[in-house]
Amino acid sequence: MPTRHERLRRAVEQLRRAGVPSPEVDARALLLRALDLTPTALVTGGELPVTPVQEAALAALLARRAAREPLQYLLGSVEWGGVSLRADPRALVPRPETEWLLHLTVHALNGRITPRVLDVGTGTGALALGVKAARPDARVTATDLSPEALGLARENAALNDLDVTFLHGDLLTGVTGLFDVVVSNPPYLPDTDRQDAQPEVRHDPELALYAGSDGLEIVRRLATQVADVLVPDGRLLLELDPRNARTFAGELESMDWFTTVHADLTGRERFVEARQRD
Repeated sequence: MPTRHERLRRAVEQLRRAGVPSPEVDARALLLRALDLTPTALVTGGELPVTPVQEAALAALLARRAAREPLQYLLGSVEWGGVSLRADPRALVPRPETEWLLHLTVHALNGRITPRVLDVGTGTGALALGVKAARPDARVTATDLSPEALGLARENAALNDLDVTFLHGDLLTGVTGLFDVVVSNPPYLPDTDRQDAQPEVRHDPELALYAGSDGLEIVRRLATQVADVLVPDGRLLLELDPRNARTFAGELESMDWFTTVHADLTGRERFVEARQRD
C-alpha cells in the first residue's frame, strides 16, 4: 500500500495530466476529504499507508475532478465571506473574487441603522448570507429566478442559522418596499463565451452565466427597475465582466447615476457602485 505522501504525489500527477488548473491544491484537498484527515494529520502522518477503502474513495473523487467536475462540488461545501456554503449544480459556485463585492456592500452600509439590503439573483445565497453575517441588524431579502437555486440558498441559510427572506421571481418581481443597498452578481458573460468556456464552467447552470450578445442584457433590465426600490442616497452594487464593467458604468451615467468602478484584487475593473443624482 502506498503512503499518504506517495499517494498525494500520484494524485497531483493525475490531475496535472488531466489539465486541472491547480493540481497540487486540488489533489491535497481531495486526499484530505477522502481520508478524513486534517492538514496537520497529513503532515505528521504522511508515511502511514492508504488503506484499500481510502484508496477507493480517493480514486473516485480524483476521477471526477480529472473529468473537470468543479472541486467545490466534490468537497460539498466552501467557506466564503464568513459563511459555509453548500455547493452543487443547482447554482453557480461562489467565486473568490465576489468576496470583494461583499466587502463593498458591507462598506456601503456603514452609518446606516437597521439597513435593508436586497440581493438580486442570489444563487447559493452567498452575498445575502455574507451581509447578514457581517451585519446581523440588517434586514436582508434575496431573489432568484431559479427555484432550484432558491432551495439551495434556503439550505445555506439554515446551515448558518441566518434569517434572510427569499423570494422567487425574475429580478425585482414580487419585491416590495425600499432598500438602502441593492446588490447583484447577475449573469454577465456574452453568449459567445459558451464555445470557449472552461470545462468546470460547463457544470454551472447557464441561466446564471450568460446574458446576451454583450453580457449586459440582464443588468440593463435591472437598471430600469432598481430606482423604484432604492431609498434616497441608496446604493446599487454590481459585479460584471471586466470587459464590460466600465461600459455599463457609462450607460448608468447617461441614465443620471453617479458611478464608481472598483477593481478586484488582481486589478481588473469588475465592480460598479452607483447612486442616483439628486
